[in-house]
Amino acid sequence: MAGLAALSAAAQSKIVTESIQSGKLGCEQKYNVYLPDGYDAAKSYPVIYLLHGLYGDYSNWVQMGGMKIIADELIGTGELCPVVIVMPNAGDNDVHNYQNGYFNVKDWPYEDFFFQEFLPAVEQKFNCGGSKGKRAVMGLSMGGGGSIAYAQRHPELFSSAYGMSAWLDNKQREVRGTGKPESKLTLTDESVRKHSTLDFMDNADEKTIGQLKTVQWFLDCGDDDSLMPLSVELHLKMKKAGLHSELRVRNGGHTWEYWHTALRESFPFASRNFCR
Repeated sequence: MAGLAALSAAAQSKIVTESIQSGKLGCEQKYNVYLPDGYDAAKSYPVIYLLHGLYGDYSNWVQMGGMKIIADELIGTGELCPVVIVMPNAGDNDVHNYQNGYFNVKDWPYEDFFFQEFLPAVEQKFNCGGSKGKRAVMGLSMGGGGSIAYAQRHPELFSSAYGMSAWLDNKQREVRGTGKPESKLTLTDESVRKHSTLDFMDNADEKTIGQLKTVQWFLDCGDDDSLMPLSVELHLKMKKAGLHSELRVRNGGHTWEYWHTALRESFPFASRNFCR
């Protein structure tokens, strides 16, 4: 452990906070970016999009998830290649009055913003990504479901997708809004149901399955997490369809302790699947 601490202390990586003015959303959106030790804007880097969960924002992975320490250690040991890690904003603690989520809902076309504005702007600014083979997406809970859904709907853009404790569907009302139309959480609930990753697999035709096979999939959920059956169900559907899917059910619940440790699996997984 002392050796890993020394590696982390010696690393000169940094977290920068940036913002982008969105025409789609009609507001400014902040985001965090991890730049590895020795980052050189003249060089091209692979990119990981690291998504936060419900009741969260772009700062969570740094402030609560300890992602910088883990990325530094894994790059130091060679388990993670030097990479740019982008943490977008898609939420707020006030889930009833602020729109959360990674999908298009009424007056909040977030998915359009992400793919049409955010992704191209970030990759140009930090000289990262640029192709499927150099791009991965992952996240926790709402962001885990968003990661899997994004890769399902845009398989041409991502080499891998990793869902931690992923909110993959809302058939059983795994997360409940107030049920009142004026609550933003109600819209978030409905958007997850509408973009069910389970239904997506059930409805995928042969052409779509062929496209999904070009993505490496990983589902990781704690055995005490109420969302765990969703990961198991999706994994089985993916395996039946012939997709390259990994499943881990480890000890733990829907907690930052679990997601912190999940990064030690997810970062190397993304790295192994980048085109070198």
